[in-house]
This record gives sequence, C-alpha cells and structure tokens, in this order.
Amino acid sequence: MQTLERLLGGHKFFQNLRPDYVALLVGCATNVRFTERSFLLREGESADRFFLIREGMVAVEIAVPGRDPIVVQTLTEGEVAGFSWLFGPHANEFDVRALTPVRAFQLDGTCLRNKCDQDPRFGYELMQRFAQIAVQRLQATRLRLLNMYGDAP
Repeated sequence: MQTLERLLGGHKFFQNLRPDYVALLVGCATNVRFTERSFLLREGESADRFFLIREGMVAVEIAVPGRDPIVVQTLTEGEVAGFSWLFGPHANEFDVRALTPVRAFQLDGTCLRNKCDQDPRFGYELMQRFAQIAVQRLQATRLRLLNMYGDAP
C-alpha cells in the first residue's frame, strides 16, 4: 500500500515538488469520495479546501438563474478543483459537481495558508502552480462565452 506522501507526490499537479514540500502537504490532506451529482464546492461559499482528482470526473460550473448551469470545464484524473482557497477573499468562484463517482485528495486551505506563511518559498511554489490553474479557468470561461455569444451582433 502506498503512503499518502507518495500518492500526493506522484499526483500530476505536484510533479517535481520538493519532497519536504510534499511532507508539508500530507499534514493538510485527506482521502475523500463523492457520489455522482454531489457538490465538491459551491460558488460563494467559504473557500477552505481544494481537491486533487484521483478518479472520476467533475464539472466546473457557473450557476445561471432560471437555466441549466454553464459548464466551464470538465476535470478528470490528475487535475485540480478549487483555487480560491489561496486568493482573497477566499470564496469559491464556481460550483464543482461530480459527474461520476469521484475519489480525490482534499487539502485544507487554511492549514496550507498557515504553512505558506511559515515558509514563503513553499508559498511561492504553490502560488505559481495555482496561478496556472486560475489562468486555465479564465481561458476556459472565455472560450465557453465565445461559443455561447460568438455569433451575437
């Protein structure tokens, strides 16, 4: 059986992360499971965690009153759901809903922010990785909106 440290260090998102930084992550991580259609994160709620998807598929969505949600991105194994835990005001920007049964690592954002404060180099490493996720979400949202409204006059 693999240890949590080895599993986290082997996750695509934390590829090439220093072993001592992986050890810091372990203290903030737990294994979690979600059933199909359950929410991992809800827009507007406190952003106090994020997920490393191990198995399954989730939708990153924008709720639209009176309409079905707009799916911005679909995430699968090796991807990350949630980045708002790192950026103030620490409120989730999107809903994240399981499309299939999901297994993931849940990482406690408050725990990690404290570790980032104690070790600014660790914090900078995480900031670089999560900034890429934020940019990817922004691009995915932009492309989705272009698909929806690109033909509008």
